[in-house]
Amino acid sequence: MNSRWILVLAAISGFIFVSLGAFGSHGLSKILDVKQIAWLRTGLDYQGIHTLAILALGVAVQLRDNVWFRRSAAFLAIGIVLFSGSLYWLALTSIGMWPYITPLGGFCFLIGWALLLVGALRLSKRLNSE
Repeated sequence: MNSRWILVLAAISGFIFVSLGAFGSHGLSKILDVKQIAWLRTGLDYQGIHTLAILALGVAVQLRDNVWFRRSAAFLAIGIVLFSGSLYWLALTSIGMWPYITPLGGFCFLIGWALLLVGALRLSKRLNSE
């Protein structure tokens, strides 16, 4: 995945984040119960944080291509879909299978952050040797 697609992912995720946040605050707050609103908010919190991380990774890849940063962005994006997406569906549908998918998204987040660490450490070594 190149920096262009990483930035496209960040833009799409940011758009969904703002749209769903606004819709949740204004339209769904009267329909959903407290537990469902909490699931929605948790999904939004994690999506917002990881969208910013993907955005930063897109910029970092543009400045200095790094395979670890590209992989990190991919895992963070998958984490958003699985973690936040499962919480959104749980809040909106209350279907029982979604809580089993949420931890997979959390695991993808952890992999994404670990790959970012590896990329940062390798980048540091490369910059110091030049």
